[in-house]
Amino acid sequence: MSTEELREEQQFVSGLYARLDALREEAEAAVQTSLSQVGNGLQARLERDVMVAEQSGLLAAFDAGENGLCFGRLEFRDGRDHHIGRIGIRASDDRRTPLVIDWRADVARPFYLATGHTPMGLRRRRHITTKGREVTALHDEILDLGDTTRTGHEAADADEVLLAALDSARTGRMHDIVRTIQAEQDRIIRAPHRGVLVVEGGPGTGKTVVALHRAAFLLYAHRELLAKRAVLIVGPNPAFLGYIGEVLPALGETGVLLSTVGELFPGVRATGTESPEAAEVKGRAEMADVLARAVRDRQRIPEPGEPLVIPHDDGDLILDWTIAYEARDAAREADVPHNLGRPYFAFRIIDALTGQLAERIGHDPYGGPNFLGPDDIAQLGKAIAASPEVHAAIEELWPTLTPQGFVADFLEEPTGLGEQDAEAIRRPRGAPWTAADIPLLDEAAELLGHDDSAERAAAEAERAKQIAYAQGVLDVSRASRTHEFEDKDEDDAEVLLAHNIIDAERMAERQEEADHRSAAERAAADRTWAFGHIIVDEAQELSAMAWRLLMRRCPTRSMTLVGDPAQTAEAGGCGSWENILRPYVEDRWEYTRLGVNYRTPVEIMDVAAEVPRAAGNPDFRPPSSVRSTGVRPWARRADDLAAAVADAVAAEARDEGRLAVIAPRDLHEGLAARLPGVAAGQAPDLTRPVVLIDPRQAKGLEFDTVLVVEPARYGTSDLYVALTRATQRLGILYAGELPGALTRVAATP
Repeated sequence: MSTEELREEQQFVSGLYARLDALREEAEAAVQTSLSQVGNGLQARLERDVMVAEQSGLLAAFDAGENGLCFGRLEFRDGRDHHIGRIGIRASDDRRTPLVIDWRADVARPFYLATGHTPMGLRRRRHITTKGREVTALHDEILDLGDTTRTGHEAADADEVLLAALDSARTGRMHDIVRTIQAEQDRIIRAPHRGVLVVEGGPGTGKTVVALHRAAFLLYAHRELLAKRAVLIVGPNPAFLGYIGEVLPALGETGVLLSTVGELFPGVRATGTESPEAAEVKGRAEMADVLARAVRDRQRIPEPGEPLVIPHDDGDLILDWTIAYEARDAAREADVPHNLGRPYFAFRIIDALTGQLAERIGHDPYGGPNFLGPDDIAQLGKAIAASPEVHAAIEELWPTLTPQGFVADFLEEPTGLGEQDAEAIRRPRGAPWTAADIPLLDEAAELLGHDDSAERAAAEAERAKQIAYAQGVLDVSRASRTHEFEDKDEDDAEVLLAHNIIDAERMAERQEEADHRSAAERAAADRTWAFGHIIVDEAQELSAMAWRLLMRRCPTRSMTLVGDPAQTAEAGGCGSWENILRPYVEDRWEYTRLGVNYRTPVEIMDVAAEVPRAAGNPDFRPPSSVRSTGVRPWARRADDLAAAVADAVAAEARDEGRLAVIAPRDLHEGLAARLPGVAAGQAPDLTRPVVLIDPRQAKGLEFDTVLVVEPARYGTSDLYVALTRATQRLGILYAGELPGALTRVAATP
């Protein structure tokens, strides 16, 4: 093996890190300099804040490049030679010569797509393995078979780097695959971002990590657009989001919001749990109509013959069925959300009561015209509009509603549902919100709307104050600059002033724009935010109501949906892509499938595949596994299940890697008592050597070793998911009977 090649690459990588350090120091110095500047002017503060934000973003990218900064090299037949890395870095020379090319650039594509049959102009492709800043190995692939030059680092197996990455121990956090992206994955990552792209794939096909790299690519290719609108990534549960949370920062991208559906209503955290039956009812598409009818039911009118009597200094006012009915019709015809319709309703009520009072006061008993003139009637109207008693009556008939209050009332006494469904979702007021409630709250917010007229009036008043202040600043500045230019002729001075001073209104606008939270931070606090792109993982699990919420968040329908209908476990899940997308984009969506299993060894996949086959899908074909460990899964019956699990954990645990015990939730307390360092009833810490989770929590995760407990208690989808989480070893423990699909598993390890 040539040590000269290794030495040369080490020299290059060392120089690259030196440049990275210099760039980091420059960015840090720029941040410190900007923070130390004390500017009193609005423009100075704005420029300082923008500079700090920009340089802080650069620092984040530089930190991301620290680990595995350069991982590849492309040598073209025409003499071009490019190193490939996590981020692009240029030299400090006048030409800003590229030192390393960002993996997302077009010129880097041959690193992922070139083959001996289609070399894409390459002579050689080199994989560079590093540990910290040290080059530890080189793996060369010769793509120009006519080139007889050899380096001594030619790989015996073209997939050597990939297999080494797949066989490495898990850490409890998902790693990026930027060094080992495969051709089918690269095509998905770089697909156009407009429209809906569906990526289907079975267990271990890498659909999640491909989706994350797609987010990084889109932010690179469409930076200006997506940096403003942000990218939303929706995952199935908080444990999963924690598991994938380091991938994008490792790729230099932080402008992404990771969230579950249960976290997408600002100000509300879904901490409650509920039955699958309740979640299924709440997730039905018909709930949108049920809630709409419930809102209309809150727009009441008095019963005929039972008017509301409103005390007034000039005699009681009578708000009867006729007045309220006409007012309600007028408000509904406005076709605006409930709270925005209230002013229409109130205006008609006040107008009718004013007429009633004017007739009483100004009535001519001899049949002549009313004694009151227009000004008198207007004064009566103002008095009625200011009456607390009148407002109380309007509130009783057309109340101002909040999403939280309305949905809490609805769940306390559900209406518009069958008795069984109503009983499934009924709960006392004050109960904690659940994940299935969030789409209901979002739907309610759309139905109710928000009357922001008072806020807008206050904002306009504040804006007027800012403009007045800005005008004062500009007047002082203009006077100062006029004195500065007094030695110039009048026309020249006016030109200079025009180029150097903005008007007061624009200066006020700049102050308003000085919100330097990231787009993701602002989006998290704004229910009406429109994201530039949304990526949904385990998309088949989301309910119809959850999809209504997400579609509102992305009016352009720029989405990447990843999942596997064969793994649908939630009773309210839409399952098929057609069911999900037909209401929103009809058939205008693209479908692609990942068919290679990189995670699950063939020995485990052969066992797992029997589960859907035994459940009525005899032709089921799992994704093709690229790995074989030679270790067969085992199954064992035990009378003392907790003791057997503890013994198996002790036997299977390794110095490196992670082990998961997947068991029904009601067994967790007993199992945790026998497993040191493992707690029941808490969010799992996936970085610990041993974790205890249930089948639903296991979705999207992977571990070196998995112990599946009491598999007969799982549904088909949950069992299939549980069996396919292991990258190395799988054991099955049970006290009762094995499901028929698993009877062929060996009885001993």
